[in-house]
Amino acid sequence: MNKQDYIKTAEGYAYDYPRAAVTTDCVIFGFDGTQLQVLLIERGVEPYKGHWALPGGFLRMDESVEECAFRELREETSIEPEMLEQFGVFSAVNRDPRGRVITIAFYALVRKEAVKGGDDASDARWFDIDSLPHLAFDHNDILKEARQALKRDIHHQPVAFKLLAEHFTMPQLQRLYERILGVTFDRGNFRKKMIASGVVREEQTKPVYTGHRPGKLFSFNLFGYGKMKEDGSNSQEF
Repeated sequence: MNKQDYIKTAEGYAYDYPRAAVTTDCVIFGFDGTQLQVLLIERGVEPYKGHWALPGGFLRMDESVEECAFRELREETSIEPEMLEQFGVFSAVNRDPRGRVITIAFYALVRKEAVKGGDDASDARWFDIDSLPHLAFDHNDILKEARQALKRDIHHQPVAFKLLAEHFTMPQLQRLYERILGVTFDRGNFRKKMIASGVVREEQTKPVYTGHRPGKLFSFNLFGYGKMKEDGSNSQEF
């Protein structure tokens, strides 16, 4: 750093550089039992007023990027996810018409619940992942990267179970894996491998009826998942 790079003020040092604004954007995934979905907000202000976008907003000077992301989600959707997974930084020069804006992107997995628009959002709504409108800013690119991150993480983290109810059927779990990975599994093989992995356990509860046959209920087995990771195996690879 050269002396000309900053100036001394009464409060300390001030750097003689233009300052980019920082935002956070969040991809919120949900699952309705059949389709993988994403939560979008309808923008209530310019730019892109009336367009659908990912929830997010500008970083305040007194908060971390994680705090910013959680705050924006509360304000725009009323959702408070248990966790946010950072997956990328998007810094194309002209990505925001308001000026030089860099965004830090997160994804979260939530069990579907009522949401509402607020702040600079006029509405918030779930959309099927393969039937989305064109999004504001570069949010289509951000969403594409989020899907790749989710596809990668499902092999190493119990992400799928954060999208399901506490008790679920094996066909529901299979459909979720298929929607995330974009593939089709043999039903018997999927069931066999998932049970062998130890990450699910059968519940001794009344089965639910799916079509003409009753479906057994399962739940996530945290102990079994931990043992699988401890052994260094990954039976969730299909």
